[in-house]
Amino acid sequence: MSPSERKAGLEDLLTEYRFLWRPQPFREPEPAWCTAYPTLAREVLAVEPASLETLAADTPGLVRRLARHFPELARLLPLIEVPVCPTRPLPATPPQLFRGIPGRKQAQITAYATALDRPVAPVLEWCAGKGHLGRLLAAAWHRPVLSLELDPALCADGIELTRQGHVEDMHAYVRADALEPGSAAHLHRRHAVALHACGDLHRRLVTAAVAQGCPALDLAPCCYYRTAETTYRPLAGGRLRLAHDDLRLAVTDTATASARTRNASRTAMAWKLAFQILAREVTGQPYHPLKPVPAAWLALGFEGWCQRLAKREGLPLPARLHWQRLQAEGERAALRVRRLELVRLAFRRALELWLVADMAVHLEAHGYRVVVCTFCPPALTPRNLLVSARRS
Repeated sequence: MSPSERKAGLEDLLTEYRFLWRPQPFREPEPAWCTAYPTLAREVLAVEPASLETLAADTPGLVRRLARHFPELARLLPLIEVPVCPTRPLPATPPQLFRGIPGRKQAQITAYATALDRPVAPVLEWCAGKGHLGRLLAAAWHRPVLSLELDPALCADGIELTRQGHVEDMHAYVRADALEPGSAAHLHRRHAVALHACGDLHRRLVTAAVAQGCPALDLAPCCYYRTAETTYRPLAGGRLRLAHDDLRLAVTDTATASARTRNASRTAMAWKLAFQILAREVTGQPYHPLKPVPAAWLALGFEGWCQRLAKREGLPLPARLHWQRLQAEGERAALRVRRLELVRLAFRRALELWLVADMAVHLEAHGYRVVVCTFCPPALTPRNLLVSARRS
């Protein structure tokens, strides 16, 4: 399937069924589709709590469930299937190249590197951090690698790790802001690589690569919502317009989160919903968004957490509160949200693939041959899409 075919098919379905994926049950306890499609609402609200985590992780399964109510959504299934990238084993590399890299990150870097064709030019690592990927590619490919990074501390650490890995003759650093216009010049006649460049950083890479006539680009995008734009503007045009919350939906997978992290996230949701109930009882006002709440506050327990948040939000609390009742209401509300969220989650991979297809179509329009494939299983990282472009 070509990027343009994928983009057009996804855009049609995402546009037509946005009434299902755009409402957020956390903010809208009764999305409009619940009234319009009561059978669907009854079905998702009857899901057993023990099944929620498994269901939420199975995007194709959620699409099939929705297709029983909306048969046209079965068209999503082939559109969200992506081939696995062919792999090319790397030559043996000294273990010191991986010094200081956590195990999961090391596995992601290795999987990404084995999915790449050999470079067609000297390499530029975009938004390099400590240059872990650049060091590996310099050693494996025996080609010069330039790592571009803004943070001086990360640059200093990367230079030291390069020295320890004995690849300083092939691996260099340039301190630069990827979003500054002048940084694009570093892409000229270079093979650009980027593993998990976020939001505006990966969009800037795509547009700068085109402007500089970059001969090759291998990009694994991430965190699409990290953008200064209020509304996502497609690079290749189209009808779909996405706000920040829509972009966040594309990256809601929790496949790599620990059980402890998932439990903390569920607790935080329940307590936030309980606090919203409390705020409505005190002020009589409807929901209003909360600024992020520090995760460390969970250690205060429910009552202490609410008191700390009430102080921050300037909410006067009654002298006496039935804390157990309030906490139980929050937990019931959170269970309802998790059930209703299943409908939104069916569209998350479709949204991500539309974003990736938009970049791919833009590259094709400027003379690149583009392949989109997955470089690792989602259990290693859900952000496993690789956009591989070669200038014709």
